[in-house]
Amino acid sequence: MHYWIEGGFPLRGNVKCQGAKNSAVQLLAASLLTRELVILENVPAIEDIVSMIDLLRSLGSQVEFDQKRHRVCIENAGPIHPHIQNPQASALRASLSLVGPLLAREGETSIPFPGGCNIGSRPIDLHLKGFGVLGADALLEHGRIIAKARSLQGKRIYLDYPSVGATANLMMASSLARGETILENAAEEPEIVDLANMLKKMGAKIRGAGTKMLQIRGVQWLKGVRHHVIPDRIEGGTYLVAAAITRGKLSLQDSIPQHLEPLLVKLQEAGATIDVNGNKVKVFVSGRLRAFDIKTMPYPGFPTDLQNQMTILMTLAEGTSLVTETVFENRFLLTSELRKMGADIRTEGHGALITGVDHLTGARVTAPNLRGGASLVLAALSAQGVSEVHDIQHIDRGYEKMEEKLEQVGAKIQRIELKGSKDANP
Repeated sequence: MHYWIEGGFPLRGNVKCQGAKNSAVQLLAASLLTRELVILENVPAIEDIVSMIDLLRSLGSQVEFDQKRHRVCIENAGPIHPHIQNPQASALRASLSLVGPLLAREGETSIPFPGGCNIGSRPIDLHLKGFGVLGADALLEHGRIIAKARSLQGKRIYLDYPSVGATANLMMASSLARGETILENAAEEPEIVDLANMLKKMGAKIRGAGTKMLQIRGVQWLKGVRHHVIPDRIEGGTYLVAAAITRGKLSLQDSIPQHLEPLLVKLQEAGATIDVNGNKVKVFVSGRLRAFDIKTMPYPGFPTDLQNQMTILMTLAEGTSLVTETVFENRFLLTSELRKMGADIRTEGHGALITGVDHLTGARVTAPNLRGGASLVLAALSAQGVSEVHDIQHIDRGYEKMEEKLEQVGAKIQRIELKGSKDANP
């Protein structure tokens, strides 16, 4: 399965932002904290969501997913099996977010060590340490995360790194713990705020979401909720960069521009025209962009999930650009594929030096992971000639019908599924 793409066509028109993947998977996990009905709206119909729902069903959750309406209904009134055996858990990083809710609800859980994209080391020690402070016995043993607690007691927890996953997990667990939990050096990402907002609708006592200090006072039970998932700033940002790369004019609809601020500042620095009006962001590029530098950081810094996309933009910008990756060391896996297309990139350690070229040339490339795959699509959209982007199952994990959205704004792109070929089995 691959994309066939003819490059050189500017993107023009409107693109609607999907619901945030990185928020929705956490909200699905949080549904385990109540025995009442949870309805999630604006849920993207992507593979990671389907996998997470399959995991919930394997635990005993009753889940209905209306993909056309982007709505998920979840009921956990019956027995829940806290020990996850489903092999999908080991392939889905988001499965780790089930540990906190299951520990709080059932007093115990075990789960295969989670996988996800090959973008570098993502240790779970912050999760285990935090659960331990709350009174749980939590460890990694024989490839499984095992956690057990007679009861969880609120405490003061300091995170050595503002991990989004650990912040979410500990916030969910603390919502049903006794007493107050103070979570210091917490992640500030919009997805954390979205989770906190849903939990508060359910009756959780949470203060400070979106800051470095979270205060969570545990309650005895949480009620059902209807919640609308925030827009996906990474998906939306990807299409804005695509417009800039192809020197087009694109309007991103249903976004939260504040969440895109780090990207918008850098696009303007490169020479793009940006116009923000309510929940719409327009980007317009008429000529060649100029070189710029980025350094990835936790929010509100520049997001690592948009680094690859901006790297593509740098390959075509006039001058020399520098990327410093401080979050995931394997974010440069796509550089060997970009060199096939004529990019001038040198990497060393956590840095990449990129000298802009006049154009990229179409080639057969392979997606190394989710964001790297989406970025190679962007490279192909700007390249001269035809490209094939293979292993696009990675892209399906986070982008809903990417080819359809791009085709609607002028891209020449086709999804090719060859029966009987190695590509036909993602």
